[in-house]
Amino acid sequence: QCAGMVGSEMRQIMANSTPMLGTERGRGAGSKSLFGGKVYAQPLRDVWPDLDRKAPIHRWVTRERFSFIAGERVVTIEAKLGRSVAFTTYLPELVRWMAGRAEEAGALLVDEVVVDNILVKDGKVVGVKSGGDVLEANVVIDAEGVNRLLLEKLGLADPPDPRRLALGVKEIIRLGDRAVEERFGLEKGEGLAWLLAGDVSKGIPGGGFIYTMKDAASVGIVLRVSDAASAAEGGALKEHVSRMVEWLRLHPYFKRYWEEGDIAEYGARLAIEGGLGYVPKRLYWNGLLVVGDAAGLLLNTGYTIRGVDFAVASGKMAAETVLEAHARGNYSEAVLSAYETRLKSSFVWKELVKHRGIEDVMSDTWFFKALPAIIAKTVAKLFEADYEEPTMLEAIKEALEEEGTPLLLAAAKLLKAASQL
Repeated sequence: QCAGMVGSEMRQIMANSTPMLGTERGRGAGSKSLFGGKVYAQPLRDVWPDLDRKAPIHRWVTRERFSFIAGERVVTIEAKLGRSVAFTTYLPELVRWMAGRAEEAGALLVDEVVVDNILVKDGKVVGVKSGGDVLEANVVIDAEGVNRLLLEKLGLADPPDPRRLALGVKEIIRLGDRAVEERFGLEKGEGLAWLLAGDVSKGIPGGGFIYTMKDAASVGIVLRVSDAASAAEGGALKEHVSRMVEWLRLHPYFKRYWEEGDIAEYGARLAIEGGLGYVPKRLYWNGLLVVGDAAGLLLNTGYTIRGVDFAVASGKMAAETVLEAHARGNYSEAVLSAYETRLKSSFVWKELVKHRGIEDVMSDTWFFKALPAIIAKTVAKLFEADYEEPTMLEAIKEALEEEGTPLLLAAAKLLKAASQL
């Protein structure tokens, strides 16, 4: 089941050396793909050296913003980058481009195929089944994404844990090229990645995002599924998630960026929040490799989100492993274990291990409710005084007291977060 970008990439690498068939559930490559909008480029260049010239890149990210929202108050930090390491795009466009490159190299893609089961015979994966059709294979590479129904049937993955998943919902607001640059303060071709925390998620672990496309803005929110469900059951969350996106779109501070724009698209997807906690029981087996989201390879530190590049890197390592197995004529678990060795020595695994404590931060509502309010109130005390202005320390202490957070507790939480983010 070689879906989306991972399957397209593996077909690209392997097509000239060994026959490969990729299946896609949707109509055309990438039709089922959805994400916020930002991709880190270098891991993709490792597969496609001409990425910068040929890929459907909308804008190179030159500015990063992070905003804390408390009511109508917004406190924003902006960084003008020294060099661009990421770009914005629509994932279906990128996947179609990848698939096209793979097909040019001789790979075969069959779309509108739903794989129902991974076939096992004598303790070895031997192919897949779709309806009444059977496709035999020496190796099956599972890139089915977050909903790992096939791996669950094999007993290699547990049912989804809502504590390790987030629901993302977004709108594409069409503005026009010049309007994007004028409203977001960008030069021609420049892009912006903007993450939001606070009232945008109603204090629920999660946040908001804004990415500038060529002629549009990708605007949305992300909510941790378990916390959103608890908030809904407890009555704290009474509105549909689409209303929360609308709240962001109509917020007095943000609406000027896309006023009079047209909502061209609306979409939603599940995303991994658990990092290493979402990795399946096995990444390889006799005749089977697991890559991308299905392997739990996504990192969200709160200020960066890396998924596409992790998926591509894992696909590259899987393809290299299969090529070695093909050369040896041996697709056993012992030979395919080289995939896990590659993965665990790569930047992907090292990043996941380094930031593994992020789960504690992401599950603490203090960072999503109290902290944005503390920051907004501190800034308000410093800049909204009529006569006497407090010192910065006085402003911080007053804001902490109003939010019921002792200074030492806040310091401990922030120090812990800084060591894990």
